[in-house]
Amino acid sequence: MLWEEALGSNVLDIDGNRYLDLTAGFGVAAVGHRHPDVVSALKRQADRLLHGLGDVYAHPARLELSERLGFLAPLREPRVYFAASGADAVEVALKTGRLYSGRPGILSFTPAYHGTTLGALQSASRPAFRTPFTEPLENRVHRLPHGARLDEVQHLLEQQPSVGTCLVEPVIGREATRWPPPGWLAGLAATCRGHDVVLAVDEIFTAFGRCGEWFLSEEAGIEPDLICCGKALGGGLPIAAVLGKKEVMASWQTDGEARHTATFVAHPLACAAALATLEVIESEGLIERSRRMGRRFAHRVEPLAQHPGVVDVRGTALLWGVQLDGRERASRLSRRLLERGLIALSGGASGTVLQIAPPLVVTGRQLDYAADSLIQAAACMAPDP
Repeated sequence: MLWEEALGSNVLDIDGNRYLDLTAGFGVAAVGHRHPDVVSALKRQADRLLHGLGDVYAHPARLELSERLGFLAPLREPRVYFAASGADAVEVALKTGRLYSGRPGILSFTPAYHGTTLGALQSASRPAFRTPFTEPLENRVHRLPHGARLDEVQHLLEQQPSVGTCLVEPVIGREATRWPPPGWLAGLAATCRGHDVVLAVDEIFTAFGRCGEWFLSEEAGIEPDLICCGKALGGGLPIAAVLGKKEVMASWQTDGEARHTATFVAHPLACAAALATLEVIESEGLIERSRRMGRRFAHRVEPLAQHPGVVDVRGTALLWGVQLDGRERASRLSRRLLERGLIALSGGASGTVLQIAPPLVVTGRQLDYAADSLIQAAACMAPDP
């Protein structure tokens, strides 16, 4: 299938077939594809400044976006470090943790997905992504299961004093769509604080309403040292950021030479799109709408758990995972949904989780159709041989 056009929650292919996008373009199109306010902001910005001079000379949209993100961040006196992508934001967070703590070790969790750049790969859990590139770096990364007992975390930090940064997803996104035990994130934060370990929370997928909050860190009642965000932020354009405590981000101060930069960081068009996106999320009440639509979907999809081969149906707001009992069954379910005009991807480390993450502007009618189609498609599948 070749995408030719997209609008709202719908995608049109080159043959004129229309689909409901239950991926939101990997979570990017949270306010919908080609939201008119985002498009208008891009056109206005393009008429003024198409490209600037990176981090040498700022532009008004960059300054305004920094202030807006600082206002939204659940941190005291936050500072913003822009990045070119989600993986780039993880790189910034890992570098920040090392600069501030003075220790190179990293604690990450399995499963996890933090991108595929070299530093981010250190913390990713899947060997197929990681092994060919990170062999020399492996001894710096220590892994525990996501949701591991806090005494295990405590023991590891006691045994590995070189660990200076802990990188964690509040909800496992791409690799499982799974939630930790209640209170776990708060307990992890307290344990890291007790060992002077920088806590970096990867909210690249979960922030900006996907899970019914601006940031899950705030909902969990914690104040991380660093928060990585991206995907939905740009409304369709590539931009990401690390939000950090003032004292932690101060570790980047130098004699003027940037230690981490890129040509297109905080690009004028991306900043304009991000500002428009944040305004849409607020003005259209998409945070509350995400929670409301999630409750509707949960009620509608209840019968799905009774079908053979469905191990679990879990989710909140507009992030859901359907756990199947095999990779092939998950793949077949994805194909059957595509035949019904629904784009949903199977994934996870074992390939057995079908993820449902539609745009936050998805209509009730569209969501009902998605739930009904899931149930019907699952019912028609023959058992795995």
